[in-house]
Amino acid sequence: MPKFDTCFFERYAKITLETLLGKKYSQLINEDRPDLQDPIHGLGIEVTRAMREDKQVAQSLIEEMKGTSFTTAIDRSFRHYTFGLQKDVYINSLEYDYWKIAFPLQRILKSKIDKVGNGFYGDFQEFGLYVFSKDDMNLEEIRTAMNYTIDLQQNQKYQYQELFISQIQALSVCYLQEQKIQQYAIDLTQARQFYEQALKGE
Repeated sequence: MPKFDTCFFERYAKITLETLLGKKYSQLINEDRPDLQDPIHGLGIEVTRAMREDKQVAQSLIEEMKGTSFTTAIDRSFRHYTFGLQKDVYINSLEYDYWKIAFPLQRILKSKIDKVGNGFYGDFQEFGLYVFSKDDMNLEEIRTAMNYTIDLQQNQKYQYQELFISQIQALSVCYLQEQKIQQYAIDLTQARQFYEQALKGE
């Protein structure tokens, strides 16, 4: 029986992490605060989505996650409506670059960093933040998000050690302490497998 529920994204994240990054993530269970936990090994991962709170945008993300096709970068190069700007207000490239990190990713990162820092997610030895991004981000933009996270949490007792940015066709892993980024490609076959497995609740 398909299970498209509030835990779908957590299951998808776990499947992706275990498949692409290995057995370190095989013991994660879906709990709350944070969403994925491995209490035995002291690992906690919060899962969230960076996109405008809009039903149409959310449905579009789900359609991409089905793995039926990947929208090309050209088709998605002017998705300014996802970044909190007025619909049909066109902006030049410099303004677009500015807003690229501002909405909604910056807001999500700030919120989640504040929460881990004040102990909201408990006292795990290692924290990760897994973010589903509706919008294409190139390597430089991912690096901007990584640096923003590092700067914001540098004086906190509890910090994320990894930032995972999932763009359906790729998973970018930001190792925050080393300030390094590793990218893993996801092909259509894998995307379909991740989606179907998460939907079944496996």
